[in-house]
Amino acid sequence: MQKYLINPNQRISKIHKDIYGCFSEHLGRCIYEGTFVGEDSPIENVKGMRTDVINALKDMGIPALRWPGGCFADEYHWKDGIGPKEARKRMINTHWGGVVEDNSFGTHEFFELCDQLGCAPYVCGNVGSGTVQEMSEWVEYMTSGATSPMADLRRANGREEPWALRYFGVGNENWGCGGNMSAEFYADQYKRYATYIRSYGNVPRPYRIAGGANAFDYHWTEVLMSRACNHMDGLSLHYYSWANQKTALDFDDDGYYDVIRKAFCMEELVTRHGEIMNRYDPAKRVGLIVDEWGTWYKVEEGTNPGFLYQQSSMRDAMVAALTLNVFNKHSDRVRMANIAQTVNVLQSVALTDGEEMVLTPTYHVFKMYKDHQENTLLGSYITTPNLGDGYLPQLQESASIREDGTIVSTIVNTSLTDAAEIACQVADFAVESIEAEILTGDSHAHNDFENKDTVKTVAFSGFTPQADGFTTVIPPCSVVKFVIK
Repeated sequence: MQKYLINPNQRISKIHKDIYGCFSEHLGRCIYEGTFVGEDSPIENVKGMRTDVINALKDMGIPALRWPGGCFADEYHWKDGIGPKEARKRMINTHWGGVVEDNSFGTHEFFELCDQLGCAPYVCGNVGSGTVQEMSEWVEYMTSGATSPMADLRRANGREEPWALRYFGVGNENWGCGGNMSAEFYADQYKRYATYIRSYGNVPRPYRIAGGANAFDYHWTEVLMSRACNHMDGLSLHYYSWANQKTALDFDDDGYYDVIRKAFCMEELVTRHGEIMNRYDPAKRVGLIVDEWGTWYKVEEGTNPGFLYQQSSMRDAMVAALTLNVFNKHSDRVRMANIAQTVNVLQSVALTDGEEMVLTPTYHVFKMYKDHQENTLLGSYITTPNLGDGYLPQLQESASIREDGTIVSTIVNTSLTDAAEIACQVADFAVESIEAEILTGDSHAHNDFENKDTVKTVAFSGFTPQADGFTTVIPPCSVVKFVIK
């Protein structure tokens, strides 16, 4: 039997709700057909935003949304996406599929989407092909309530009041598609651009996020922190669990464990990038922003290779659960994260086909885990055997506490074959009640348009309450949430 200890007396850090954010790029059918169908669509919508997807994302508890990219951000010129739709410039999306981008979804539409979702907007600016003036004017357009050229232009386009812009990213993947820059060059460019992201009137200056490292590039983090730490509020990190030689459902047991091990590398990445950040920012003022993460497979047969459309199985749910537990346990440094992407692209939480929508196993993990949002992380520890080469733990957990004293615990069993017998003890805590739910199934189990509820959460009764905790047996390939009062 494995021992699981939760210590309500060890209150570590706030779990910011924006850790559970999403990413929407002008890529494939993520925005067009995914969240935005236009007001003339026969699909039910409000001001062009499709109602079924909006309602699902709200139920999931989406707290923040990143836009317009991604690689697209560094070829996006924001003035092309404002004003009358019929007059907006049409362009070729050179990064994603070579399709025509008509710019019918622009700044006003993005903030409308965020308003309907009730989430914080995160806008990524163009450093790769844009100018300091262009970026500065965009921030002015969005956030100034004064009499000024850009604020007046916003008013002329139908929006009187400025928007509350929570986050602003200064470029994207500047080491790659955002300009193929060196860390040293980008650090200087970042400081230059960030200088002109200003506060206007009573509207707070957006939280400025510097373009950070690709996966294990610790040199990039070292340079950015040493040269530009005092000019940033956040530093991004991108990491994908790649298996792009096969489609999402084409894997054997070795393929399952390969992706799960890659996902668990997030623990190492957050730890080591965080250690570098600690040297320059011991007070942890600068947040680590993991604004692209998830699985990346070969696209589904018959789809545009540039649209990155993939199915989502229980394997992806396990990736999501492991990763979110990592973010919870490092919430002293991780300020926000954004899974890639929201709808119809990579590890999405929803898929659409015309008027139809299906929710993925990843969606159900996010909905389970939303009970951690804004809680305080608790000290916790679980004994566990390691699998395969010893890198991947069979069990992984995180625990948090609400202001009313309710404890939320999420446990992942990554094994495909072995159940886990666990004895949980909650220190200095008298258990009054426990509720639990589970997401489990064969590793290939998934939801599609013919079978939408193959994978979903259900109530879990496989535990026995104790005076100071509980005992349980957690099935293989499963995620369980306990709510302890």
